[in-house]
Amino acid sequence: MIEKMLEQVDVQLETDYFTFIKENPQIAKKTVFTGMIDEFYDYRLGVLEYRSLRFEEEQMECDNYQGNSVINYTEKEVPYTRIIEHKHFEFGRQDTTVITREYPKEWRLGDEPYYPVNNDKNNQLYKKYGELAEQENNVIFGGRLGMYQYYDMDKVIAAALDTVEKEFN
Repeated sequence: MIEKMLEQVDVQLETDYFTFIKENPQIAKKTVFTGMIDEFYDYRLGVLEYRSLRFEEEQMECDNYQGNSVINYTEKEVPYTRIIEHKHFEFGRQDTTVITREYPKEWRLGDEPYYPVNNDKNNQLYKKYGELAEQENNVIFGGRLGMYQYYDMDKVIAAALDTVEKEFN
């Protein structure tokens, strides 16, 4: 599906959007920005809050640690929120396995933002950024950072399809 979506599209990885668009302002009629909306506006209205994560990987001397790719942990006593066993994404048959534990981490400006903090304070600030975004003619804001909203994958796809429909109707 991804390969079909990207047919005849130039893809650039490891590219800073702000540097690239400054050097190539006429690259496209519209661009899709999925980064932090407050960063797009150089934090002029204030900094939105995010949650971040810390990861620890461990190679286990067993062929199967947890039986599937992801288990979420919601108990207060468990310090991590998720364990990922990578081999189950590709049906690996190795004698050992690698797991990654995800730990919540307080976010600071410059850290990787993973999840928006949707409380009254941040939602009000995002609303102001959203008003700025509505004035943009050549940028589409998307994803959980661009729209400052937590999305499960099905909701991400639905939001992307809604955005495309709005753009072409």
